[in-house]
Amino acid sequence: MKKLFLLFSLLVAANAVQALPIVSLSNAGDVTTSVTGATTIDFNSGCGYATCSGDFALVNGSQSGLYAQPFGVNSQYLSVPNPSPTTQRASFTLGTTADYFGLFWGSIDSYNFIRFYLGNDLVASYSGSDIVGKFADGNQLSLNSNRYINFTFSGESFDRVDLVSNGFAFESDNHAFKTLVSVTEPSTVLLLLMGLTGLFFARRQVRSSCRY
Repeated sequence: MKKLFLLFSLLVAANAVQALPIVSLSNAGDVTTSVTGATTIDFNSGCGYATCSGDFALVNGSQSGLYAQPFGVNSQYLSVPNPSPTTQRASFTLGTTADYFGLFWGSIDSYNFIRFYLGNDLVASYSGSDIVGKFADGNQLSLNSNRYINFTFSGESFDRVDLVSNGFAFESDNHAFKTLVSVTEPSTVLLLLMGLTGLFFARRQVRSSCRY
């Protein structure tokens, strides 16, 4: 019964932990996700998300001082912000909850940010420097600063992605996400009952031992 109580404690502790996603870079030159079952948005036929809002533009090619075609991409892509001095944030809702996200991030800059939300709660946030360190220098022709980035969540999920840029621009393409597969887990009440049951039987065992 002591083992049962220990299991209950471990389950509660695990349930309380909120792990940050694992961030990984695909092989240099890869421009799309390699994750099986992921939904890909290539922006060739519009935004593609359940909802798209904020300051962004779907563009082709490069325009000096405003946006640059991600190295290795030769089709329409997403630029944040829309070439204007107004807001620099765009929000994209998935229409589902997911535990994986990927994107080809072009000319990564230190002033580019990606943020993940579940409802209105911030789950995780990264700047370009957090991803590639000193290579977040906006180089438009280097594989060090034009990479496919993967965010793999464990114990967490998200349903909205915000892209933010404090300058021109956050360019990206081939976004991908994978819907979270629900796994039936013991509810908090059930775990509590298991723990109390374990304590009850452990106490009875102690009393029975004392009789002898």
